[in-house]
Amino acid sequence: MMKFTNHKLKMQSDKIIKKYKEMFEALENYDKTHELSFQRKRIDITLSVGTINKLKKLKAKTGKPISRIIEERIS
Repeated sequence: MMKFTNHKLKMQSDKIIKKYKEMFEALENYDKTHELSFQRKRIDITLSVGTINKLKKLKAKTGKPISRIIEERIS
C-alpha cells in the first residue's frame, strides 16, 4: 500500500484535474444548471422549404444527420 504525503496527494490531484479538466467543468456546470453540455434535447423549429432542402442535400453529401450539421455550424 502506498503512503501519500500531503504534497504528493496535491500533485496527484492536480494532475488528475488537469487531465480531466473538461469533465470537471461539465460536472461543475451540471451542479448549477442540472444539464450536461453533451446532453441532447429535441426541439421543434420552423424552417423555410429552401433551408430544409439545403440541409437534406448536405445530409446526403456528408452522411451526417441534419442535427449534427446544424450543431457544427452554430458551434
